[in-house]
Amino acid sequence: MKNKNSIIDIAKQTIEMEANAISNLSNLITNDFAQATELIYNSKGRVIITGIGKSAIIANKIVATLNSTGTPAIFMHAADAIHGDLGSILKDDVVICISKSGNTPEIKVLIPLIKSAQNKMIAITGNKDSFLGEHADYILNTFVEKEACPNNLAPTTSTTAQLVMGDALAICLLELRGFSKNDFAKYHPGGALGKKLYLRVQDISAVNEKPKVLPTTNIKNVIIEITEKMLGVTAVVENDKIIGIITDGDLRRMLSKVDDFSKLTAKDIMSANPKRIESDAMAIDALELMETNGISQLLVEEQGKYAGVVHLHDLIKEGII
Repeated sequence: MKNKNSIIDIAKQTIEMEANAISNLSNLITNDFAQATELIYNSKGRVIITGIGKSAIIANKIVATLNSTGTPAIFMHAADAIHGDLGSILKDDVVICISKSGNTPEIKVLIPLIKSAQNKMIAITGNKDSFLGEHADYILNTFVEKEACPNNLAPTTSTTAQLVMGDALAICLLELRGFSKNDFAKYHPGGALGKKLYLRVQDISAVNEKPKVLPTTNIKNVIIEITEKMLGVTAVVENDKIIGIITDGDLRRMLSKVDDFSKLTAKDIMSANPKRIESDAMAIDALELMETNGISQLLVEEQGKYAGVVHLHDLIKEGII
């Protein structure tokens, strides 16, 4: 029975072993990598990625990464390929085969079929002298000295190397395509990640109440406006332009300083020149502005006119934080 210290040591050794293997991977990048990248970039077809076992799982992840960064890709299981799925490979498609040994039976059956269709083939393999390595047009070498598994059997270090090589390929293609944040947002419209890239301030402020008072509004009506609109704030507006802001905090500070506020108006207690943001600004920019200034609300402007309020809670609700 291993104690906690032994478990921690094993974990550290595993991480260090895989880190060293990945570090060495950069030494295995050759002209084949550059040519394979250019082949995919210039291709009129898709990328078909195939593998078996743990390599098939890695192939699925690489497909997902390519698709989300502008390179159309499809996963094809090597075992299914020889039972009908070969029909999914079109004339202009580029095929990537992933295999540590490059000599599995399924790969040996599959490769001649791909070559007979004259599709270009890229190998991601740890054995460049294998059957796969010998028949591929380009080799992305993912050789590792040893698996992290103490028996040197379970794919661990080798699959990590395959994954990193796939990431390197995807990022190179992304750079070649000039794939931008806006492009990324198109492929990731859902969830917090997508919202950070496409959600604008006006998308949030448009559904909020729009609290506002005149500079001459008495304090009682200021309190009513803030309470009814439930945003903890009101803009002080004159001729549709923002001249100040009053928050719950401003009201509390006023009450601690004066006993009689019956003659006070909004202008007497407002904070002039408040922080504000344009309605077409990104919601993530509103968050950064709030964090920088230690505030929880921002007044929104549109073409110099008061357009509403965006609150920190709105950003939390949308998953921006």
